[in-house]
Amino acid sequence: MAGAIIENMSTKKLVIVGVILLLFQAFAFMVGGLIAPSPKIAVHYLATKCVDTAKHRQETKWFMPWGPNQCDKIRSFDEATAKKIEANNIVFAVHIPLPNKQMSPWFQFMLVILQFDIAFKVYNQIEDGAMVTIDVGLAYRDDTVSEWTEMAHSFEQRKLSCNFTTAKTFENEGRYYECDLLPFMEVGSVAHKYYLLNIRLPVNERKKVNVGIGEIKDIRLVGIHQNGGFTKVWFAMKTFLTPSILIIMIWYWRRITLMSRPPVLLEKVIFALGISMTFINIPVEWFSVGFNWTWMLLFGDIRQGIFYSMLLSFWIIFCGEHLMDQMERNRFSVYWKQVGPVVFGSFCLFIFDMCERGVQLTNPFYSIWASDVGTELAMAFIIVAGICACLYFLFLCFMVFQVFRNISGKRSSLPAMSKARRLHYEGLIFRFKFLMLVTLTCAAMTVIFFIISQVNEGHWHWGEHTVQVNSAFFTGIYGMWNLYVFAIMFLYAPSHKRYGDEQSSGQCITGKYIFLSDSLSGDGCHLSSNLWEDHHFAPSKLFIGDTSSFFS
Repeated sequence: MAGAIIENMSTKKLVIVGVILLLFQAFAFMVGGLIAPSPKIAVHYLATKCVDTAKHRQETKWFMPWGPNQCDKIRSFDEATAKKIEANNIVFAVHIPLPNKQMSPWFQFMLVILQFDIAFKVYNQIEDGAMVTIDVGLAYRDDTVSEWTEMAHSFEQRKLSCNFTTAKTFENEGRYYECDLLPFMEVGSVAHKYYLLNIRLPVNERKKVNVGIGEIKDIRLVGIHQNGGFTKVWFAMKTFLTPSILIIMIWYWRRITLMSRPPVLLEKVIFALGISMTFINIPVEWFSVGFNWTWMLLFGDIRQGIFYSMLLSFWIIFCGEHLMDQMERNRFSVYWKQVGPVVFGSFCLFIFDMCERGVQLTNPFYSIWASDVGTELAMAFIIVAGICACLYFLFLCFMVFQVFRNISGKRSSLPAMSKARRLHYEGLIFRFKFLMLVTLTCAAMTVIFFIISQVNEGHWHWGEHTVQVNSAFFTGIYGMWNLYVFAIMFLYAPSHKRYGDEQSSGQCITGKYIFLSDSLSGDGCHLSSNLWEDHHFAPSKLFIGDTSSFFS
């Protein structure tokens, strides 16, 4: 065999493959931009102030802000003061979704952001480091007549971060502070049609609970969930791409096993990359439509982490296997210094994810950013992961530099080499440059489209059509990395094509190794079984003529 398919494929066929992949790439962007709606929807809610008239709460009572069984309401706290209603008897009620609407499992998740409207008072200002204690309960039901079922209940604390931009004088009393949004709740599935939030702000002056938090006027919530139409398009893409990557992966490994030699490290890593891509493609999300699987967000993060860790490791090993130096390679242990930061950084991000979304499986109101200790811990994990990313980038740049330096040194001596050796070097050089070009293009497109999706309003108008840029970013980048893995497994699979004059010259090329028939036993294309044992040669070495000589 004469190396990989990319080394032996004609220029015409290679161009055809490239055009087909580009057409699929364009189609992936068009699916998101022209067919799919916006990926997420944000809905604003204003909490209704309900009055709890019960003196002793023995069982959970749920307060509805509207409907036939709506609660007794007040418009403002001034009205509560006039009616001598204590703060502990006021319940902020929010019904999700808005009237005459329903939630759906196609929404996939529900993220709720909290914001306080706090008025400035000279004698009731927000103290430094003020913490708000929240008594919150979440309930659900699937019709408009049944009783509410409690889903979660918790006492949470959130640190206020508010600024008053004008002078703190009596003339400016009643103006509102500018307060940061606070993380409030995240649910990993939307299995029910209706949700109800009851929020209390208990006051206990003796224990300093909710003291020094200013004069809270209203509570606003922003509910964010995935667009059901986008979910259907996303599921359809995953369903289509899963068999595509799975088929090319099976075909690739079958070609590897048909070879007379065992698979080398680079071939194993490419196969592992295909497995990780298949793992992230498998559309298990279909089951979340019928089952209340709240762990799907965490599972999705784990799958993405495995894929990107494998992708970063692949780039390192690919560069290392193309260094063309005298080091013994084809062993995973050679790359532990480079792959180590990738594994450690991924592990830190996994621990960070478990500390938040892992806890949210039992308490959807938990946020690791809510406390100073949690914030410091989260920042520590992120900083360590960032350091590992920087180390990885430096290692990768150094290895790419080494490869290109060796390529420059080999190019001058290519004309004087034998045909087999020259073809081998030309194949290695072409393969490396091709993958680096494609990789840089994919990475650049990922960064560019991410920036575009952050700075624009979410859609462009193109004639009579509306282009959803954010949706195009998700579907296009997801399709691009699938095409990237597909192309790698196809182009770097072992080729069955042989050069016409190899047999006449007595030379044999197997994979990435070149031998001369006078140094081999049998038919000149198979190694003696005891050759490695007698001379302790590594399979990743290249021998020309005398088997004791290494190329440098």
